Amino acid sequence: MTTAYINKIATAVPDNDVHTAFLTFALSQLGNDPRKVQAFQRMADRGGIDHRYSYFLPRTDLSNGALDHDGFYVRGQFPDTAARMRAFERLAPQLAIDAVEQLGLGPDRSTITHLLITCCTGFSAPGLDLEIVERCGLHPSVERTMIGFMGCYAAMNALKLARHIVRSEPNARVLVLNLELCTLHLKETDDLEQILSFMIFADGCAASLISAEPAGIAMDRFHAVLVPDTSDSITWHIRESGFDMVLSGMVPSIIHKVLAAEMDAILAGAKVPSIDLWAVHPGGRSVLDAVQHALRLGPSALTASRDVLRRFGNMSSATVMFVLKSMLQAQPKQASGCGMAFGPGLIAETMLFHTGN
Repeated sequence: MTTAYINKIATAVPDNDVHTAFLTFALSQLGNDPRKVQAFQRMADRGGIDHRYSYFLPRTDLSNGALDHDGFYVRGQFPDTAARMRAFERLAPQLAIDAVEQLGLGPDRSTITHLLITCCTGFSAPGLDLEIVERCGLHPSVERTMIGFMGCYAAMNALKLARHIVRSEPNARVLVLNLELCTLHLKETDDLEQILSFMIFADGCAASLISAEPAGIAMDRFHAVLVPDTSDSITWHIRESGFDMVLSGMVPSIIHKVLAAEMDAILAGAKVPSIDLWAVHPGGRSVLDAVQHALRLGPSALTASRDVLRRFGNMSSATVMFVLKSMLQAQPKQASGCGMAFGPGLIAETMLFHTGN
């Protein structure tokens, strides 16, 4: 059976570092509730994030109520879903193109046979797929698939689909794009669970090339674990004022429990010490801590994931691809790996892979 490889990964983020500004705004919404303020500050201090990026340029002077220089977010007048989707249509294509261009496809772009896109933060039709075909010079007959509204684990599903395509069509060259503009969905709320999401989410895009060419990361096996009775632990709903995210504080403990019970199935019988590389979606510091403790990993096992979290925050479906990119750049020889990401369901989507021949 043909082996599918992740040959290249390129990434892109907007210019504006908004981490400090978003924390300041989030804290301001808690008013004089000392319990909530203390909980938020404790989580922020332990968050493991130094930088997050957005298309919104934050203001330092908030006297007129505007949080950003374009006045998209104004206290008491936050935009409705329609305005947020118009912003997505305007902003998303350029970030996608920036990532694709960094792949350095050159004349080979005309040989791309399939385009897969994951996104849960914006929708339109004709949409992002056709814009990329036109503006990146892909062949008009390229087969396009949108993988929508799956959340943080969507990249794993896209890689899984790309693998199926290459295994059934060995000459296929699949371009996978994971694009999220999470900061389009900032909220005015005093709900602590919603506010906690403000301290981790950011914008970002990853583009990758998958083919049968034996270079890069070989994808060996995928396995999904659905945790019963956890459907309310991560939710993502389209509402009147954007998309509403709820991330329960129970998520890390759920992840710890499911990994401790399911690793034999995830690793197909292999043992944790036999895995050299751990590409874990950095959903937050507490998520990474839960994975590390559940699997009894050494202190350096999740360095790549923690570094991506520190430098970029959580970019939903794009984030695990940033982690895999760092591993590709390190060029490990004959290493075994396990990738995993978590999202609504609660579901853990996992992948076994290897590098080298």
